Amino acid sequence: MNDWNEYREQLTLRLREFSKLAPETMKGIASLGQAGEKTNHLDAKTRELISLAVAVTTRCDGCIAFHASEAKKAGAAVEELSEALGVAINLNAGAALVYSARTLDAFSKA
Repeated sequence: MNDWNEYREQLTLRLREFSKLAPETMKGIASLGQAGEKTNHLDAKTRELISLAVAVTTRCDGCIAFHASEAKKAGAAVEELSEALGVAINLNAGAALVYSARTLDAFSKA
């Protein structure tokens, strides 16, 4: 499949370029990403598992690359990831099944 670590590094470089071109957009995205941390209703692991389920349904490889790594850092187990992906599959059927395979691949290489 993909070299998810290399992909994440390449994407990070491009996003840094974009940040110089559109700094306010990147500040807005960062603010959205940090909002959940401030409410503290969900722990980081749960937020990352939700992020991966949403990444599957929106077919966002970059989101998968970043959030697979963060989910692993937050202590998510492959069984928890699989349950979250099951929810995405239920809501998105076939397309989510294919992206779940990609997410499991990304998670195993994170």
